Amino acid sequence: MITLDDIDQAQGRIAPYVRCTPLIPVNALSAPLSEAELWLKLECLQATGSFKARGATNKLLATPPDEMARGVTTASGGNHGVAVARAAKLASVPATIFVPTTVTPAKIEKLRNWGATVEVVGSVWNETNLSALAFARDKGCAYFHPFADPYVVAGQGTLALEILDQQPDLDAILIAIGGGGLITGMAVALKALKPSIRIVGIEPVGAPTFCASLAAGHVVRLDSVTTRVATMACAETDADVFARSRNLIDDVVLIEDDDMLDAARWLWFEMGLAADLSGAAAIAALLKRNLVFAAGQKICALVCGAGPDGLV
Repeated sequence: MITLDDIDQAQGRIAPYVRCTPLIPVNALSAPLSEAELWLKLECLQATGSFKARGATNKLLATPPDEMARGVTTASGGNHGVAVARAAKLASVPATIFVPTTVTPAKIEKLRNWGATVEVVGSVWNETNLSALAFARDKGCAYFHPFADPYVVAGQGTLALEILDQQPDLDAILIAIGGGGLITGMAVALKALKPSIRIVGIEPVGAPTFCASLAAGHVVRLDSVTTRVATMACAETDADVFARSRNLIDDVVLIEDDDMLDAARWLWFEMGLAADLSGAAAIAALLKRNLVFAAGQKICALVCGAGPDGLV
């Protein structure tokens, strides 16, 4: 699907339009979180508030302008939609974003503030996406897939290049999984540049898309999706995405929605960070002791999205 060269090209392409976000050590806590040396990659400070700006911007810059003349559309749990709305603004074309009923009001407000038209359809992303695809066909506009487009996946992979440049001695990295585009792009870069690094995916108990597929050895469509975290509520990943990453991911752990809420509150209390629930997923796995690392190891938890979830 993609290679390290694709990710290198994406990094050069998007550099003027995205931020190099901080990678910070976690210290001075009220109580230790892990025996390992913990670092946080603050992609919640990225343009639009999440890593999704990387993939959407790469897709924008790789798409001929005439294909976007009638605007762009996508289906999203929120963060990718905001990134596509921003990309459309950069291109001076309209954006229509389809979101599921579980999307948070804060994401809808952000979408509209970026000038997008918002359509609320379906209870999970896979249902919502059918409406977005139909809209793209009917209106003749460009469609930006949130996790199965090679340019989007390569754009997300630039996050791994940035992290290894900032801290090359990492032993493990914890990555939230929704559709799988982020962990796939990052895994391709991480394993190519540092094969020894441990890549751990984090999924909700109510949407174990990759966990179920890895156990089965092929893509599985979940019978039901019960997580309330719209940005991680995907019933089925893409076959090419799964094929590219299945042998690169070392482990996937499952966490409850309430664990992510607790972690978002922890990030606000301890770090002063406003993370959405998906952005807090990696910390949730550490707080619940789903993952234990030894003293002397260096691990990175990705805070992949911003939001007010931990402020309530």
